[in-house]
Amino acid sequence: MAAMFGGIVGQEVVKACSGKFHPLFQFFYFDSVESLPVEPLDPNDFKPLNSHYDAQISMFGSKLQKKLEDAKVFIVGSGALGCEFLKNLALMGVSCGSQGKLTITDDDVIEKSKLSRQFLFHDWNIGQAKSTIAASAAASINSQLKIEALQNCVGPEIESVFNDAFWENLTVAINALDNVDARLYVDQRCLYFQKPLLESGTLGAKCNTQMVIPYLTENYGASRDPPEKQAPMCTVHSFPHNIDHCLTWAQSEFEGLLEKTPAGVNACLSNPVEYATSMRNAADAQAKDNLERNLKCLDRGKCETFQDCVTWARLRFEDYFVNWIKQLKFTFPEDAATSTGAPFWSAPKRFPHPLQFSAVDPSHLQFIMAASILRAETFDIPVPDLVKNPKMLAEAVEKVIVPDFQPKEDVKIATDEKATRSAGSVDDVAVINQLLLKLELCRNNLSSEFRMKPIQFEKG
Repeated sequence: MAAMFGGIVGQEVVKACSGKFHPLFQFFYFDSVESLPVEPLDPNDFKPLNSHYDAQISMFGSKLQKKLEDAKVFIVGSGALGCEFLKNLALMGVSCGSQGKLTITDDDVIEKSKLSRQFLFHDWNIGQAKSTIAASAAASINSQLKIEALQNCVGPEIESVFNDAFWENLTVAINALDNVDARLYVDQRCLYFQKPLLESGTLGAKCNTQMVIPYLTENYGASRDPPEKQAPMCTVHSFPHNIDHCLTWAQSEFEGLLEKTPAGVNACLSNPVEYATSMRNAADAQAKDNLERNLKCLDRGKCETFQDCVTWARLRFEDYFVNWIKQLKFTFPEDAATSTGAPFWSAPKRFPHPLQFSAVDPSHLQFIMAASILRAETFDIPVPDLVKNPKMLAEAVEKVIVPDFQPKEDVKIATDEKATRSAGSVDDVAVINQLLLKLELCRNNLSSEFRMKPIQFEKG
C-alpha cells in the first residue's frame, strides 16, 4: 500500500510539473480487503517479533511472513518495473530467509535514457548489466536478501539454464518485460509447471497487472489485446492532423535514415554478391527505394567532415519543412477539390505552410544540431565543440548553399488511405540493375574497412 500511495503521489507531482496529464481532482478511494486472511486466526500469530516486518506480521501473521522469507522467486526483467518489484520485495523480506532465493535475469545493459524511470541505477552504472546492478542495489536495501543475478534472456534456446528443476523449485514468477514473445514463453512455462505468475506492463501513465493462479484464473496467453490502429502512411507523411502522426513520421524518418540505410550500406559492402542477388530477387519498388537511399548515402550524401554533416542536416530541413510543403501546395492548391467537388483541404486535413529557416530560431538550430551529430555518428566523424555554441553552429549553417526549389508537375502524392505499394515491374528491374552498377562503382572507391554505424532509436 505504501508503494501504491507513493506511486500516486509521484505521478501527481509529475503531472503538476509537466502539465501533460490532467491531475486527480476528486475523492480517491482504495482498499485491499481481499488481501486480508479469511481463515480462522490465532492471535499469537500476530504478535510483534521485534523485526523489520512487524507491521506486516500485525496484518498477515508470522506464518505468512515465514512463507515470504522462504519463497523462491523468479523475476524476468530489471527495467522500470523490475526495479519497483525488487525494491518492494526487499522491503517485504521476500526471499530473505534461510530457504529463500530470488533469481533475476535481464540480458540488457543500463542506458542513460532510461535512468529517469529505473531508479536503482545511476550515471556511473551506464553500460553495466542491469540485473547485476539491480541485484546489488536491492541487497543494499535489505542485506538479508538472497539474490542471484543472471544475464540470460528467456526462451527455448536457454532451457539448459532455466531447466525443469529450476521451474519445479519456484514459488512464483514475476514478469517485468516489454517483449510479448518472452511474456508468452514465461506464461507457458508457468502453466506447464503449475506456478503462479504476476504479469504486468506499463505504457506512459497507463499500467496493467494480471495475477495468474493455477486452476483459478486464465493464463496470460489465453487472451490477446486487439491490435492497435495505425494511421495510414499517406496521412502520416503528407496530411498529418495530430501530434501522434508527427511523432510517427519523425520516428520513421529516424529509423530510415540513421538505422536502416546504414545497415543496408554495410550489407552491400560486406556481402556485395549476396546483397545484389537479394535485390534482384525482390525486384520491387521497395528494393528500388532501398538501393536509391544506399547509393545517395555513399555518393552525394557521403560525409567526410562535420561541416558535411551540417550541410546534410540543413538540406534535410529544407526538404522536410520547405520543399515538400511547396510541392504539396503546388499539387493540391488551397482551392483544390476532390472528384466529388468537395474541398480537398477539409477537416481533418490542414492546409500546410512552408517554414523559413532562421538561424536565430532555437528550434531550427536544435534540429540542425541533433541531425548533424547523428549523421556524424553514422560516419564515425568526431563531433567538434562548435555544436555547443549556437553562434558558431549558426555560422557553419550559413556556409551551406541551399539550391532553389521548383515544384514539379508529374509528382504523384498518395491520398488513398487504403492504397498499397504496387508490385515490381519491368522498369523496376532495369532501374535496380543500373543502381547496383552505380553502387559497385561507389564501393570500389571506398576502403575495404569502411563501414557505417547504424543508430537504433531509443525512447527516452
